[in-house]
Amino acid sequence: MLSMPARAPTVAPGQGIYALDSDHHRSVIQQSHGRSHSFGLHASEKPDFSPLRSAEITSARDENRLLYQHASPVMETLYEQIANTHSMVLLTSSNGLILHSLGDADFLEKASRVALMPGVEWSEQSKGTNAIGTALTEGKPLVVHGNDHFLQANQFLTCSCTPIFDPYGKVMGALDVTGDERSYHQHTMALVRMSAQMIENHMFANVFPDALRIHFHTRPEFLSTLVEGIIVFTLDGRFLSANRSAQFQLGLSVNAMQAHTFSSLFNQPISQFHDRLRHAAGQPVNLCMHNGVQVFCQARLKPSNIWFSGMQDAFTAAGPSQATPVEPPTPSPATRATTAAAAGRASLSSLHYLNTGDPQVAAVLHKLQRVQGSDIPIMILGETGTGKDILAQAIHNDSARARRPFVSINCASIPETLIESELFGYEEGAFTGAKRRGAPGKIQMAHGGTLFLDEIGDMPTQLQARLLRVLQERRVTPLGSGKEYEVDVMLICATNKNLKTLIAQGQFREDLYYRLNGLVVRLPALRERSDFEVVANKILFNLCTPEQHISVSPGVMAMFKQYRWPGNFRQLHNLLRTAVVMVGHSGEIEVEHLPDDFLDEVQQVLAQPGTPEPLPCEEAALGMPLAPASTSHLSTHTNPLSKAYTTPLSAPDALVSPHSNSSASAAPIWMAPPSANEAPPPVATPTPSVGAPRLQDVALQAMTDALRQCRGNVSAAAKLLGVSRNTIYRKKDQLPADVWG
Repeated sequence: MLSMPARAPTVAPGQGIYALDSDHHRSVIQQSHGRSHSFGLHASEKPDFSPLRSAEITSARDENRLLYQHASPVMETLYEQIANTHSMVLLTSSNGLILHSLGDADFLEKASRVALMPGVEWSEQSKGTNAIGTALTEGKPLVVHGNDHFLQANQFLTCSCTPIFDPYGKVMGALDVTGDERSYHQHTMALVRMSAQMIENHMFANVFPDALRIHFHTRPEFLSTLVEGIIVFTLDGRFLSANRSAQFQLGLSVNAMQAHTFSSLFNQPISQFHDRLRHAAGQPVNLCMHNGVQVFCQARLKPSNIWFSGMQDAFTAAGPSQATPVEPPTPSPATRATTAAAAGRASLSSLHYLNTGDPQVAAVLHKLQRVQGSDIPIMILGETGTGKDILAQAIHNDSARARRPFVSINCASIPETLIESELFGYEEGAFTGAKRRGAPGKIQMAHGGTLFLDEIGDMPTQLQARLLRVLQERRVTPLGSGKEYEVDVMLICATNKNLKTLIAQGQFREDLYYRLNGLVVRLPALRERSDFEVVANKILFNLCTPEQHISVSPGVMAMFKQYRWPGNFRQLHNLLRTAVVMVGHSGEIEVEHLPDDFLDEVQQVLAQPGTPEPLPCEEAALGMPLAPASTSHLSTHTNPLSKAYTTPLSAPDALVSPHSNSSASAAPIWMAPPSANEAPPPVATPTPSVGAPRLQDVALQAMTDALRQCRGNVSAAAKLLGVSRNTIYRKKDQLPADVWG
């Protein structure tokens, strides 16, 4: 998508029908001003501050439930594109009543001065010429800028609005971006229209029961994009509806198509089309429209019991013991995990199961469920260790492609010299060391399923152009081959980097960014989540064998909730895995079962006066605001470490292996707290350093200790740390020479 600049010094005249100085624009505004006068309005009138009450707004949203449910996640994505530009996004009903708004706090306050807020009607009859009311009256997209507004009070605004049509071709509401007139940009309307098209396409996927939905375009690379045509028929070929792109490509309006059938529009009996689909194996099928134009199409059938089956799938995945098993793909080099590892993820295979009570996560899952079945590219943002790969697997498992391959590629873990052959495959003799018969690439092996590009921000720039071509043309050419292979994949990407910053630095292609940037969701860090205890117990459940009965003691759980978890779920998982081994068959995880380095970190935080400084995290690099932590500040009155006896260590181990055999002499340094009648001895408080340790220093120390413990075995050290081997190799020059065994 396009994004708006923070401020434009002058108003660009633009081009086309949305140009502010065009004859078409002046004519529309002039006619609207005439209607405003006829309504008895006066330009000097003050804004009408009579919004609906909260209960009435809720009732209005219920009346427009279909529109509100499909528009809300798209509005959030749209707002992410225009954040910090003194703007806001608005959704209205068909009569101009504002149902929902998102915007910058400073501009929302300005907008409230002219009653631009939920519960207020912005029809022409109420507010005169304005983008919302006039666009709804005209039934067409419209920009109303500055003095174009009829009421003088509104002339500091610039507004870009487009009507939203329901699947039957009727206006059901409007989507609007409003900002300060000084921040006007001619591309804003493109953003608004694309977002409205996305809303309309989403509704098509959920409205018609027992319907055959055909997605088509003259160019196959535009299938599963916003510009694809969508037309819906009954199973016997009777026309039901079509989106705006389909109407444009067919050259017919919805009303004109009511007299047509599938056969008359595509010159082919519906029965023959069904036969062709069965033999296409998921590949696009060629059709000839009634006007002689050839198109590529894909068809999808929506079962009438989709809501019931969806609920049934959700409930069967409600717990680890009830998770529906998913047929794993055939083991191959393209599969990311072994069969055992895939089985270990089975309990995390449903979007419903990932909803453990945190509102931020629930909002993410709600967005994802809205785009299910659309094959819209999904971009997952979040710090390292927040579960981006698990979310990607869950998206795949809940999609229609669940029985097809899920192929994950970590773009940061594959050396630059090998990533091209890994992605695109190669033919025999393509390079020295190539296999005799060549090998298919990861993209080709994901055909029919899902391709997950993890750490997409680390992909070498020279390969980004090839990837863009594959995504656009849906064909891949292996190295050393002159033959192209068609590929059909659902694309999911993940990154912990700010791709827009990389674009500005010339490290990431802008055209690839817009090809990948469909629905963007952000996973919150572990410290930001309000469902920590539920998540910790689920991880613990999966770590325990059926014979083990282990829980976390209340004191340790309280300490967990107060810790910042810079390694997120990966760190929590490794910590609990070690603790489970330390506890044994049954019992509670106490302080003495936790690794020493973790306890040292907590103790250092406790020793610092006042509120602890936040540890470095990757949210700043993501270009996203830091969400407030759901936990309270550390307190020595509630943390069990504040009362623990300590013994200085001469050589503390940074990591504890779950398989290490500790002797009795190597007893834990954290002992039980004293009794109530016994005064505790002085606690050995570490000497505070001049500054907090840098995250990179902590990482290097952890790698050093892991390599020493594993006697230089990089694979074992990487597994212990929960990182890739390449992560350690990239730090080789910064690690001591004696750690390599």
